[in-house]
Amino acid sequence: MKVCYRCGRAVEVERTVGRTEACPQCDADLHCCLNCKFYDKLSHHECREPQAEPVADKEKGNFCDYFVFKDEPGPRSQSGSSVSARQKLDRMFKKQK
Repeated sequence: MKVCYRCGRAVEVERTVGRTEACPQCDADLHCCLNCKFYDKLSHHECREPQAEPVADKEKGNFCDYFVFKDEPGPRSQSGSSVSARQKLDRMFKKQK
């Protein structure tokens, strides 16, 4: 299942995604680094594909020939887990009165 990086909703994609295609729910560009399986924040130029050209804006549509729509949710659609982790840490290290 393909998922939009911005809204986290499923996107039906049966072919290669074009540079100008957008999510029907939130209008985010679909052919962008944040939706690509090679996107990795810790890699050089935030991309695991060594031949890909660097892209300045990871949220905008681009012309990358190595783009492959990833099957897991993007970074923004997983933000709820970081909030709950922060709450757990706050409770664990809360000062006792």
